[in-house]
Amino acid sequence: MPASPKKIVLAYSGGLDTSVIVKWLQDAYEAEVVTFTADLGQGEEIEPARKKAEAAGIKEIYIEDLREEFVRDYCFPMVRANAVYEGQYLLGTSIARPLISKRLVEIAHETGADAVAHGATGKGNDQVRFELAVAALDPTLRTIAPWREWDLNSRTKLIAYAEAHGIAVPSDKRGEAPFSIDANLWHTSSEGKMLEDPAEEAFNEVCLRTQHPEDAPDQPEYVTIGFERGDAISVNGEALSPASLLTKLNELGSKHGIGRLDLVENRFVGMKSRGIYETPGGTILMQAHRGIEQLTLDRGAMHLKDELMPKYAKLVYEGFWFSPEREMLQAAIDHSQRHVSGDVRLKLYKGNVAVVGRTSPNSLYSLDLVTFEEDEVYDQKDAAGFITLNALRLRLLAERKRKLGQND
Repeated sequence: MPASPKKIVLAYSGGLDTSVIVKWLQDAYEAEVVTFTADLGQGEEIEPARKKAEAAGIKEIYIEDLREEFVRDYCFPMVRANAVYEGQYLLGTSIARPLISKRLVEIAHETGADAVAHGATGKGNDQVRFELAVAALDPTLRTIAPWREWDLNSRTKLIAYAEAHGIAVPSDKRGEAPFSIDANLWHTSSEGKMLEDPAEEAFNEVCLRTQHPEDAPDQPEYVTIGFERGDAISVNGEALSPASLLTKLNELGSKHGIGRLDLVENRFVGMKSRGIYETPGGTILMQAHRGIEQLTLDRGAMHLKDELMPKYAKLVYEGFWFSPEREMLQAAIDHSQRHVSGDVRLKLYKGNVAVVGRTSPNSLYSLDLVTFEEDEVYDQKDAAGFITLNALRLRLLAERKRKLGQND
């Protein structure tokens, strides 16, 4: 048995679950607890977590605004890759976990802690993401997952434990929560309870960040996003920091009901789950990035990126952000973005976002080559030889089939 930890850094939201975890860690391990609360743009006031931690007797309390780092160093690299999991999911929860884990490890080093802890359950992906990240960053740290150790496996038991130990229980936590919500500047994710039946429509009850597309403005709105080396740098000509830019796109996407997704996905731990996701700004940004790549990426580079993307997305989803293979893919992707600069104009209308124009000083598009009018740069007769060479192997296969009398 490993020695019991003396000091534990907890990823702490200040909600009921992590408030109970603080006390449970103190009792079960007789250890000092350090709390870490990250502002990733979840849209909730996080300072109250400080008072709750103080009430629990916590002496070292970390509350940090990580929004710029989150968007710049985690969301934007993912956008450069056009990363989408299982064809639809824009990886909003997945991409937040590496940053939280990195700060957990750094704070452990700063405070002399020998363990970290998280509030992820034993059925989900987040436990894997947290613990793989910690293992990659500092394998000497112990990771504690209370949901896999304690017997507080229901809301009733959590509340009873909280009341027995003088932990305040908000009135809205006393009933069964209709679903659980995870949010950051990139997205919101809702799962569980009333959402567990994938046959039941749930957008109207769940969506917090986007209005219903039917209620969105009856007139479309146009927005122009500027890019430099694959990263968005401006909206409608206004230069913005990464987090400010995503906030602006979230406002536009919310207004027009953009970025809603009802998905049944395959969790890394082996089960299927149904989630309702809202990614308004991210959906706009992904479309815009594809638009500027259409002008600036060579065919071979673009097609190779599209082949690499599902592998990249799977690595992010499964918690391998700090793996060498993700870093190798990122290096290749970032190399491809050297000339991905310019402006993309998009039309936003009732839940839809469409690229309607793009310009770039590095464009590979040549009007002289593609025009249907008379030109002097492309001899159409050259296509005959190109087709003949590409058809050679098909002709040989067809001849063999004829000789063998095969029809299929």
